[in-house]
Amino acid sequence: MLSILLSLNVSHLSLWASGLILVLGFLKLICLLLRRQRLAKAMDCFPGPPTHWLFGHALEIQKTGSLDKVVSWAHQFPYAHPLWLGQFLGFLNIYEPDYAKAVYSRGDPKAADVYDFFLQWIGKGLLVLQGPKWYEHRKLLTPGFHYDVLKPYVAVFNNSTHAMLDKWEEKARQNKSFDIFCDVGHMALDSLMKCTFGKGNSGLSHRDNSYYLAVCDLTLLMQQRIESFQYHNDFIYWLTPHGHRFLRACQEAHDHTDQVIRERKAALQDEKEQEKIQNRRHLDFLDILLGARDENGIKLSDAELRAEVDTFMFEGHDTTTSGISWFLYCMALYPEHQSRCREEVCEILGDRDSFQWLGCIAGRDDLGKMTYLTMCIKESFRLYPPVPQVYRQLSKPVNFVDGRSLPAGSLISLHIYALHRNSAVWPDPEVFDPLRFTPENVATRHPFAFMPFSAGPRNCIGQQFAMNEMKVVTGLCLLRFEFSVDPLQPPIKMPQLILRSKNGIHLRLKSLHLGSGK
Repeated sequence: MLSILLSLNVSHLSLWASGLILVLGFLKLICLLLRRQRLAKAMDCFPGPPTHWLFGHALEIQKTGSLDKVVSWAHQFPYAHPLWLGQFLGFLNIYEPDYAKAVYSRGDPKAADVYDFFLQWIGKGLLVLQGPKWYEHRKLLTPGFHYDVLKPYVAVFNNSTHAMLDKWEEKARQNKSFDIFCDVGHMALDSLMKCTFGKGNSGLSHRDNSYYLAVCDLTLLMQQRIESFQYHNDFIYWLTPHGHRFLRACQEAHDHTDQVIRERKAALQDEKEQEKIQNRRHLDFLDILLGARDENGIKLSDAELRAEVDTFMFEGHDTTTSGISWFLYCMALYPEHQSRCREEVCEILGDRDSFQWLGCIAGRDDLGKMTYLTMCIKESFRLYPPVPQVYRQLSKPVNFVDGRSLPAGSLISLHIYALHRNSAVWPDPEVFDPLRFTPENVATRHPFAFMPFSAGPRNCIGQQFAMNEMKVVTGLCLLRFEFSVDPLQPPIKMPQLILRSKNGIHLRLKSLHLGSGK
């Protein structure tokens, strides 16, 4: 009798649970449909490409060549068009300078529908924070990118680059092309480890290599999640193999960061180690974070500390890797510009094999003299922006230059790749022309036409760090090697949070025996 009652109770509970799940699922569907209706209504006055009944534009976005597909849409729909990832997540995709200014000159928060996917990985760091907390962290971190802090990093960039170029000497002797992207990635990570954690000159350890692979995995999984509407729900995503793989990679990255922070905190407890750190030629990013205090004298919590370190490590090495690799591809593709950049570098360095950045007063400002190389870097950023797409959510209504508007709560996608190839702004946009960035041409162009580091109050805090590294690394590369393309393996552009190549970036290198010290 008791067993019958128990079985009845269990069956009743199962029915109740099933009913509750159905009701909650139905309510969630209603909320999604109402939200879709609100987003669609907000974009009523913006025509766009046809959508799939279930996937929206996601199938087109996931195809090879999706970046240039958006450029073709930009020609068809000037200013902006709706972009649907599935049926419930819709953005106004913008690629026109006045539209970009209307949104990015304000301090609207990042779109939570996309950037909340980052939380499990990088936590609530500067990338995803908003409001007073974002302002507070930005203020705390700004001293870490001061001119005096960045100066000694040039020596770090020199050393890491020379180590990579020595390996390339061996590869160049094989007289065949090879993929430079991974080598550049390891070099950028090595530089960043030294600048962030004060790591020695021993090169990357096994643990560091594991971290590099984990970050590569995370960027791939993040891009796939953004583009696949079925992965937008956390509960569903964490049950999938993709979700499990993402969590494993997160754990790998977190273990690496946590161990480094623990080691530094332990070192600071030791008086001798503390004295060594204080006597070092430069403070690293972690030193600055550990010493940062707000107006009330409160330090960053352990969670905030890890979030900012993880954010800096992701943004600082992946984006730079992309920028350097695509720049070298451009140099290989356009040998006349490569030769002119090399001549400039040789003239600046003379018989030296490393750059110095001691400031104008000290009379040694190598980086400031790289005028043509800098123009070429900017032109490569225009054609191959390291971060091709970013997202915002409007905190208040916005009125655009053509009279159209969007209400608060609307989602914005700034397609930097399409903006930089907008033929209404850039004549012959597919042509590599560094002279677009002469002071005279820059002065006559819209300030929001070129946004490799975003723009406005939420622009990239580390852009001076990135530009310094770009100049040092690319200058030394051109000093040591002549680069040419492999016509059998052209790169296939692929957005993966940053701009990568699906098949790598394969170049042929010819050693020039300059600056190698050999």
